[in-house]
Amino acid sequence: MSLPHASLPPLAALEPASLDWQHDENGESTPLSTCFDDVYFSRHDGRAETEHVFIQGNDLPRRLAAWQERRPFTIGETGFGTGLNMLCAWACFDAHAPAGARLHLISTERFPLRRDDLARALAAWPDLAERAERLICQWPEPVAGVHRLWLDERVTLDLHFGDASERLALLEGQVDAWFLDGFAPAKNPEMWRPELFAAMAARSRPGASFATFTCAGVVKRALAAAGFAWRKVPGYGRKREMLAGEIAAPPADERRAHTPWFSPPPARPPRHVAVIGAGIAGASTAAALARRGIEVTLIDRFDRAELGTTHLQGALYVKLAVETNLQSRTYLAGLLHSRRWLAELDPEQALWQPSGVLQLALNEKERTRQARFLANHPLPTSVVRGLDAEAASAVAGIRLDAPALDYPDAAWVRPLELCVRLAATPGVVFRRGEVTGLAGNESGWTLTLADGERIAADQVVIAAASEAVRFAQSSALPLQPVRGQVSQLALPEGAPALGRVVCAGGYVPPAADGVLNFGATFGPGETDMSEREADHAANLAELERGLPHFVAALRDAGAELSPERLTGRVGVRAASPDKSPYCGPLPDTEAWREDYATLAKDATRVPDVPGRHHSGLWISAAHGSRGMASAPLCAELLASRMCDEPLPLEWPLVDHLHPGRRIIRDLVQGK
Repeated sequence: MSLPHASLPPLAALEPASLDWQHDENGESTPLSTCFDDVYFSRHDGRAETEHVFIQGNDLPRRLAAWQERRPFTIGETGFGTGLNMLCAWACFDAHAPAGARLHLISTERFPLRRDDLARALAAWPDLAERAERLICQWPEPVAGVHRLWLDERVTLDLHFGDASERLALLEGQVDAWFLDGFAPAKNPEMWRPELFAAMAARSRPGASFATFTCAGVVKRALAAAGFAWRKVPGYGRKREMLAGEIAAPPADERRAHTPWFSPPPARPPRHVAVIGAGIAGASTAAALARRGIEVTLIDRFDRAELGTTHLQGALYVKLAVETNLQSRTYLAGLLHSRRWLAELDPEQALWQPSGVLQLALNEKERTRQARFLANHPLPTSVVRGLDAEAASAVAGIRLDAPALDYPDAAWVRPLELCVRLAATPGVVFRRGEVTGLAGNESGWTLTLADGERIAADQVVIAAASEAVRFAQSSALPLQPVRGQVSQLALPEGAPALGRVVCAGGYVPPAADGVLNFGATFGPGETDMSEREADHAANLAELERGLPHFVAALRDAGAELSPERLTGRVGVRAASPDKSPYCGPLPDTEAWREDYATLAKDATRVPDVPGRHHSGLWISAAHGSRGMASAPLCAELLASRMCDEPLPLEWPLVDHLHPGRRIIRDLVQGK
């Protein structure tokens, strides 16, 4: 019932910026766009122009010095270019903002620079070198969508790759100050169209400011039509005048007029949050909240720190649909997000390895599916590419008989050790125990533990996997437990080594610490945690089916490939009926059924009633077997929503993850 995915741009690689480099008499170079025949900045006075037009034009030094809100100050920009404006805004924030303040930067870019070009351009400003390096090392792949970068502990940058008007129309968030930049209207008229200004107005907070270098009539007329008050102010250098102004009363957000149930609850940034469940969903959420200065109590029946070395490995991978849909978009965004997140969290790679992932096509049906997928999704080859059996064998380090999709930048992860690291984030306090009661009150929530202890919190996040539905408030969510068993084999000396995680019916990553993990079984509805020899046999059979030459080489090396000689780990995951996670505010199910009862008779009769939720109660669950690709992004989504920040996903994808989506679907279908 959310926005059809046809309204989103195709999943494809964006065209990179085409540059020429102008050289001055000193041999120094300045980038020029060959597409728009315009420079990105003047090497001699480009930074001074940025300071005058955008920093002073939005009165940022004074406003940042006076900033006392618990949410971040948010700056939006049209046209990221080389990032000079954003780096200058960051420097201004560091120079003027109070110690407890935070800054959130948003910038759109239709033609992203290549990483090497970005580094070359920013080398013009040595005093920005440290900031530039933080940007360059996280520079994302040229894929349309939202890419979140963590510039430092207080500064976040969301790069929205794609057409500026389109990206701002999809933005879920509000802006305090706009940098209206880009190539000149005469050079790039397609950007400076009325839709851009309408989207800016709709994404503005009351009183939001803007500044721009141009005084073109088309810009003044479009600003006024969108509701901005503009005025001419002195320009920089040879530009006698520029524009600055504000919007006093932004228009109402009408994007959810046909899906009012997804209207977000009012933001109330919390001071203390209790997170139930310390797996990857709960631990990543706790860390995301703590990074924002929120006190977090993380509660779980099990203390993963007591388990010691488990040798368990999980794969960071996705399986994308042939035809673009909201689920595939969400998982691709999650894959790219998790990869950057892991690199930031653990640059030493003690908890993960960027091995890449191969998805084998073992039969004609899968080969056809993969071929159609590649035809429909011309993504960068650094994200996904098709390989024949010979090329797949070369990257896997073992003979393979089937072609494959290769995700070169995917990875394997030590999931338990990762959760322990996240739980140790400053600001997170771990409490071992079982939550048996959850009650809301005027000041927040009270959690009752099995031993009788009570914990008070402003807000609560339920992230307890298959046990997430054992509370009255969440019991109506359809959630299926899925038992899975992974087998582990101690490798002898001389055993063959994989160079990639290889997936087919199961998965097998490169060995870690001399132990090979492979599996996992799939037991819908099962919750038994005991290890089964039959499951080891099934995992061995699946391993041999997908990698027969690898198994033969293991036997030749003396590996003991019999079910009774294997060890393993058993876990119970949780899955939703549509296989997408639940992430967002927890709906009041009975209220939704009452408020939207007319949908059962006529799905076109949509009541003008915003969705009612359990105030301050959130959920991140149903991550299934792809939790490494979804849970960290969902953690950022929840933390951003709770803290009144722009979200790291487009609004249709946010609605796709909403925990109330099944209630509406069941009403429409008469269930």
